[in-house]
Order: sequence, then C-alpha cells, then structure tokens
Amino acid sequence: MASYKSTNQQKKLQITFSTILFIIAIIFFASTLRTPLTGVGPIISYIRESLGISNVLAGFLTTIPLLAFALISPFAPKIARKLSMEFTLFYSVILLTFGIIVRSLGSTSNLIIGTILIGVAIAFGNVLIPGLLKLKYPNQTGLFTGIYTVSMNVTAGIGLGISQPIASNPTFGWQGALASTAVLTIITLLVWFPQLKGKKIDLNNVNNTSVKDNNKKLWRSPLAWAIALTMGFQSLLFYCTTTWLPEILISQGFSAESAGWMTSISQYSQIPMTFLIPIFAEKLKSQRSIVWMFSIFYLIAFIGIYFKITNLTLVWMISLGIASGASFGLCMMLFILRTRTAYEASQISGFAQSTGYLLAAAGPVLFGYLHDVTYSWSLPITLFIIVSILLFVSALISSKNSYI
Repeated sequence: MASYKSTNQQKKLQITFSTILFIIAIIFFASTLRTPLTGVGPIISYIRESLGISNVLAGFLTTIPLLAFALISPFAPKIARKLSMEFTLFYSVILLTFGIIVRSLGSTSNLIIGTILIGVAIAFGNVLIPGLLKLKYPNQTGLFTGIYTVSMNVTAGIGLGISQPIASNPTFGWQGALASTAVLTIITLLVWFPQLKGKKIDLNNVNNTSVKDNNKKLWRSPLAWAIALTMGFQSLLFYCTTTWLPEILISQGFSAESAGWMTSISQYSQIPMTFLIPIFAEKLKSQRSIVWMFSIFYLIAFIGIYFKITNLTLVWMISLGIASGASFGLCMMLFILRTRTAYEASQISGFAQSTGYLLAAAGPVLFGYLHDVTYSWSLPITLFIIVSILLFVSALISSKNSYI
C-alpha cells in the first residue's frame, strides 16, 4: 500500500515556479505555430487585389509552409542535438519573427520569402515540442500535450477571426494584419528566456540510435503508407479549408468578417475532440469507430456547403470542426498505437509528417487552380468530398489493431 502511494506521488505533477514558467512558455510557443498561417485565409482577397496575384499564387501562401515542414522536419532533431532543444526552439522563434516582418513589407517577393522563412521556423516547433514535453515531463505528457494543442487551436481561431477586421482598417491594411502575429512571437521570446537557463536536454544521451533497416521497412510497409496518407489527407483538408473556406463563404453571400468568424468557429469546434479522441483511441483495440464518426461529420459539412444551405452554415462549421479535431487527434495517436517502442513512434511520425505534408502541400494550389479554371467553387468542394472518402479508406486501414 505504501509503495502504491509512493508511486502515485511520483506521478503527480509538482507545481513549482519553473513548471508554471514552462507552461506559460508552451502556451505562447503553441500560439505561434498556426496563427501566422490561419490568419492568411480571410484576407487573401486583399492580398490578391493589392499585389495583382492569381488564386494559384495565393494558394502557394499556404503550400510553401507545408513544403518547408516536409523538407525541414528530418533535420530539426540533428540541429537540436548540437544546440539543445531549448536554444533551437528559441532561435526558431527569432527566425519566425523575422519571417513575419519580411512577409508584411508589401511586395510579392517579400511575401514569398517571408512565407518560406515562416514555414522553416514553424517546422522546428512541430517536430521538437512534442519530444520536449515527453522528455521533460514523461509522467504528464497527456496534460502538457492537451495544453499545447488547445493553445494552438484557440489562437488559430482568434487569428482567423481578427485578421479581416485588421486588414479592412485603412491604417493597418493586410500588411498590418500579417504583421500583427509578431506580437505573439515577441512575447514568446520573452517568456522562453527562463528555459535557456539551467540544465538542458542533451539529445546525445537520449536513446535515439538510427536504425537504417527500420527506415527501409517503413518505405515497404503498407501500414506505414496508410498512416502517412491519413496524415496527408487530414492535413490537406485542414489547410485547404483554412485557406479557401472564407472565400467560399463570401461567394455564398457572407461578408468577409462573417466568413472569417464562421471559419474560426470550425477551429474552436476542434478543441473538445483533440482532448477526447486520444483518450478513447488509447482504450480501443481498433479505432475504426472513430474513423466512421469523423468521416460522417466531414461529409455532412462538405455536402451542406456544396448545396449552399447557408441557413445551416453554423452546423456545417461545427461538423467540420468536430471532424478535423477528431481526425487530427487520431493521427497523433496512430504514431503511438501502431508501434511498439518510443523510437519506432518517432520514426513513423517523421515518415508520416514528411510524406503527408508533401501531399497536403498540393492542396491549396490545386484548389485555387480549379477555381481559376472553372470560375466556381463547385469542383473544389467536390474535391473536399473525394478527399474525405480517401481519408476514410486510409484511416480505416491505419486503425486496424496491428503493428508496423
């Protein structure tokens, strides 16, 4: 009995001043990982008209960061091994701040260069933060992951809602709307300073020995590819809807401000699912019931949007949020549930995110191209429905109770 109590005490989170500082740092760091991207969608029309760019190039504003995620992700741990995770993440926020400033300078070239820098910077956070949480607080990974995920979703929703009102103000314009996210990165730099003091995590002492045979097995594994496709299709739907959904709603009669807030509702609707789905997924031998659930919600949302049933748009946005949050939550759990060790989980995570983001990168540009060619959103929305079905198939395969 005494041993049981001792174990429980060890597992409890010790609320120290350093822990509080770490939680604050994680909240603000998470706020920088999506807001610079989600705030673009509601103001694409301002950017396009001001710079005279096409919908295809506008779509690249979302595609470029995804390509950066895919290309930079494999190198982030190697850099962190040399500099420490804490300093690598700190430098990534400096790079992110610089990218945000360059992007908002008001020319097409600066827009593209800044977006590239933003994608590179965010890639480090995407890869390193989950590992940092697991290594620093191994007994409270779920709690800290929940704080991290909620912070991302809440600030992403705020970014969607406020970017259009800022852009519509002549004093600020779209440049001011894009630059506003630098406020979050500057605060993050300040609250991250305490993490640079004291003992650092030395990745050279972490058991992460490279196993080339395992990498070969991933490329040959149907299950690994199914997980990668699940990650890719889920990401494609998220970034395409974030980029183009405000424009679609505007075409259906919504004001730009209302379209931005409607899209933010879908972001907020994700939050309960990002908490609940990992808990349920861990308890289930097969996660196929979850796949059926979020697939139905995706179809409800996209079919409703396709038929322009605007009096129920709030329902479509909530349905989309539930589906997106549930599919994202399951993707994060698949890395753990389909592998036997922590290192295998990190391998499939890197493989799935690299290949998945490459797939997702094609989405925003393709959707913009289809709209430019057809002068309608009907075909792009149909593509949403097709991708939802493909996601259902890949996720169903991924959710079978087996290991890679």
